Amino acid sequence: MNQQPNNPLHGVTLADLLERLVERYGWEELGNRIQIRCFTHDPSLKSSLKFLRKTPWARAKVERLYLRSICYENRNVAPNFGSGGDVDGQDGED
Repeated sequence: MNQQPNNPLHGVTLADLLERLVERYGWEELGNRIQIRCFTHDPSLKSSLKFLRKTPWARAKVERLYLRSICYENRNVAPNFGSGGDVDGQDGED
């Protein structure tokens, strides 16, 4: 088995990650931060997981937000990933 001691996502399921983000931000704020339809139009955990499992670019955005969130919780300092906009520092819908 491949050990990944420095990977903060190691051992965290996509469902756990998404549940934690929804608990922290709520669906509305999650949709504001990551503008994808599964978060902005009738969101649910089941439909979002289905979409994220099939869509690598969207999953990457969710993982980046999660990493920023746990970094902020653990250090009270958010890393700088760009200015404003969504997680990638870009504005607009995907």
